[in-house]
Amino acid sequence: MKHRIITIMLLGLFVAPLAAQAVEEIDFEVRTTQNLLNLCSASPDDILYAEAINFCHGYLVGAYHYHEVSRIGPNADSEICVPVPAPSRNETVDLFIEWVKANPQHHNELPVEAQFRFLHETWLCD
Repeated sequence: MKHRIITIMLLGLFVAPLAAQAVEEIDFEVRTTQNLLNLCSASPDDILYAEAINFCHGYLVGAYHYHEVSRIGPNADSEICVPVPAPSRNETVDLFIEWVKANPQHHNELPVEAQFRFLHETWLCD
């Protein structure tokens, strides 16, 4: 009986962290906004936390930089007017997370689509 209790306790130690893990490998394929949300809102206790947060920031910054570069030129204009001073990257990611959670109808969209919906709704130029 004592051996069985110890075995169950040890099994619980190994299985519990796996059950609590919110980020899954498939999230890194970022096929949906839900995948990106999972990465961006990873818990610091998640074993993939560092990878998830870095991927999240890289994805969002990369997509935004691509947008900025596509708007360079004498006839280019942007519909997105980020305030000056601009919020920090962490603040912007937090705003994006809040927006995605409040708009579950976009969870199955491509993440870049949701990102630019967020940017248009948050900082649309006058």
